[in-house]
Amino acid sequence: MPALVPTDYYGTVAWLGRVADREAALASQQIDRLDLTFAGPEGEAHGGLTRFSCARVTSQYPKGTEIRNVRQLSILSAEDLTAIAEEMGVERVDPTWVGATMVLSGLPDFTYLPPSSRLQAESGATFVVDMENRPCHLPAKVIDETHPGVGKLFKAAAKGRRGVTAWVEREGSVTLGEKVRLHVPGQRAWSP
Repeated sequence: MPALVPTDYYGTVAWLGRVADREAALASQQIDRLDLTFAGPEGEAHGGLTRFSCARVTSQYPKGTEIRNVRQLSILSAEDLTAIAEEMGVERVDPTWVGATMVLSGLPDFTYLPPSSRLQAESGATFVVDMENRPCHLPAKVIDETHPGVGKLFKAAAKGRRGVTAWVEREGSVTLGEKVRLHVPGQRAWSP
């Protein structure tokens, strides 16, 4: 029996981006095609098979410990970006402002996809959901460049809407407009 169950839920790739140099800037640059290797998107500063631990995992590892990189991609939903913008009182939240790799439309309750779910593109490229990507203060500075004084509203507005982090399970390319199918683990929710 398969451990992952294909669902009838499909998303559409609405936007693609890449952060070329995270030391220079958090903002991503929009692209039309994302080429994925086991080390993550080609040319992506968040790529690599390993990374150094950050504040998000200090309860497991001291900051700076080399660990497996399960944060190769930052994926958000178009619907959540719209809700964040409404709460912040701006027309839209540009995915570049938050360093997004991909924006999908059409998958409900996206930020709460079960960890270990797979998102499989029509091309066969597949990425594994690690977990919810908790919002932080870093996008505030980028947002303030377009909307002075509004950036501080991002963290609260994005709570529960910041999307997920993911890593590449199967190499391939993803293009704008491509369909992505959701596969979920075939297990009951944890109930200690």
